[in-house]
Amino acid sequence: MTDLKRTPLYPVYADLPGVRCIDFGGWELPVQFSGIQKEHDAVRQQAGLFDVSHMGEFLISGEHAERFLQRVTTNDVSKLADGQAQYTLMCYPDGGVVDDLLVYRIAADRYMAVVNASNIDKDFEWMRSHLIDDVSLENASDRYALLALQGPRAAEILQAAGASPDVLALSAFHFKKDMPLAGVDALISRTGYTGEDGFEIYVSADRAGDVWQALMSAGEPLGLVPAGLGARDTLRFEARLPLYGQELSDTITPLEAGVGFFVKLDKDDFIGKDALVAQKEAGLPRKLVGIEMIDRGIPRSHYPVFAGDTQIGEVTTGTQSPTLKRSLGLALVDSAHAALGTGLELEIRGKRLKAEVIKTPFYKRLPKE
Repeated sequence: MTDLKRTPLYPVYADLPGVRCIDFGGWELPVQFSGIQKEHDAVRQQAGLFDVSHMGEFLISGEHAERFLQRVTTNDVSKLADGQAQYTLMCYPDGGVVDDLLVYRIAADRYMAVVNASNIDKDFEWMRSHLIDDVSLENASDRYALLALQGPRAAEILQAAGASPDVLALSAFHFKKDMPLAGVDALISRTGYTGEDGFEIYVSADRAGDVWQALMSAGEPLGLVPAGLGARDTLRFEARLPLYGQELSDTITPLEAGVGFFVKLDKDDFIGKDALVAQKEAGLPRKLVGIEMIDRGIPRSHYPVFAGDTQIGEVTTGTQSPTLKRSLGLALVDSAHAALGTGLELEIRGKRLKAEVIKTPFYKRLPKE
């Protein structure tokens, strides 16, 4: 008997040969189906299908919904039109991050926010505590399942599964709602968390299995494989996409994490703005940088980083890159040691090993010809 939560898709893949599930923030989720390397390569070359139904969905509605979101998020919600989405963050007054999230504008008075699974309760309470008049907030997470179809053949697979031409024509960070797919109405967006083209498919929890099976049936001849959390992490890492709890946290600001583009300091007041303005004006004390090992070794989260005898930071994420076959990491270090080409040392199992600051993202897909 397990106390772990399971997504609506768990029964679909629980008995697949090779699947391995782990405890991920209280959820029983697949870390791999056929192997992280194989799944990673499939997403880079063809496509992978992820169950990310553990993510949270909040519905925000009311005449002043935009004004509320402008107050609690760092990006400029007023720039959104119906059918557009944006990446954004919520900050504490000191500039630390409550969470990073996606905001979807369904209508002028209706939005959906998609938050990280481990932060659902915290985020909901944070938003609820800052509600303004005529704005309602609903945690609809249990009503939705979420599938992520990622990879260069994602659109081709959706077409084979019978998706509308309107879906296939979506631009990045746009979405369509009430789109028929496998006999189910879905909200389908085109954002992604892998560095590849991709779509997110939001459906009612009780019909998620039908959509999964339809996509796999249509996609397997095109190279589609089910993919787990392991490949999701290596894919987003190579593309330098942050993970809350590693590159972002309540003690790491968006500016330090290198996602300042999504912090609009010129918009009206938002929670954390004063602290972020002050940090920018004073100069960032720390920066997130890419590192590559020179000595033989693999950087891992929380490994200390040194300049001489002084610890100047720590690794946030690191691995042997499945695509590039290089030992790479992201590290939050003192700004004085953040320049490209700076030599550093990592402490790995009691030994100091040489590394160097390098350019990120480590991987960027080539534009279509």
